[in-house]
Amino acid sequence: MYYHDKRLQYPVQVTEPDPAFARMLQQAIGGVEGEIRVCMQYFFQAWGNRAPTTKYRDMLLNTATEEIGHIEMLATAVALNLEKAPAKLQEEGVKDGIVGAVMGGENPRHKIEGLIHKNLLSGGLAAMPMDSDGVPFNMSHIYASGNVAADMYCNVAAESTGRVLAVRLFNAAHDEGMKKMLHYMIARDTMHQQQWLAVIEELGAEPNNLPIPNSFPQDMEDQQNNYNFYVTSLDGTYPEGRWTQGPTPDGKGEFTVFRNEPLGEEPILGPARPDSGAQAQQIG
Repeated sequence: MYYHDKRLQYPVQVTEPDPAFARMLQQAIGGVEGEIRVCMQYFFQAWGNRAPTTKYRDMLLNTATEEIGHIEMLATAVALNLEKAPAKLQEEGVKDGIVGAVMGGENPRHKIEGLIHKNLLSGGLAAMPMDSDGVPFNMSHIYASGNVAADMYCNVAAESTGRVLAVRLFNAAHDEGMKKMLHYMIARDTMHQQQWLAVIEELGAEPNNLPIPNSFPQDMEDQQNNYNFYVTSLDGTYPEGRWTQGPTPDGKGEFTVFRNEPLGEEPILGPARPDSGAQAQQIG
């Protein structure tokens, strides 16, 4: 169960409301890099975590609950940026062709989709569970595999792209209150990246974790193709790097280069079934 404290996790203040920035903040709420994504990802990883110890589940639940607070902060920021917005900003919006068509009455319901006006018409000057284009958030970006190492790598990627977005928003912000909120969220992204990496390290460092899952015996996989870099260019050239020669990071093999070539034969399918709806010429 969960408890709520009506006070925000970090102060959210807006001196100069900016509807355009409110729309940008929607990406941090419902975008693929956003807070709903990581919140739900950590919750489902926790709820499905199986291990002799509950510490990984408990850690994930703490961080997932923290992310609820981040969503609350961003939703508050969107609402404040839409509240009492100066008329000049609204007038500038009319100059935009699409926005002007909306406010002029041309197919309003169709034109509104994906614009900040959805926050007005559907949300009543409030945040919505959508990205900056008005696309509703869906759970297809949630990664919860049941493998704690795989999940931690997914979490590092999620926090990394989230921090990239937060930095871009910080650079785009003009209001000092928004910059302060974002500099806090950037700091939390830093912590969470390190937190997930610490779990990977605690699991036994990368040589013991890779490949994932480490519970599958590697002597049962194709030993001739498990550390080849496949070259797929027509002229056979390839980008040389750490991945083309030397020991692999897991310490279990050597990188080699393989000029990609067919290992199988051309697939020949049998005739179509009589009940398949195919043309008569296709049916044997």
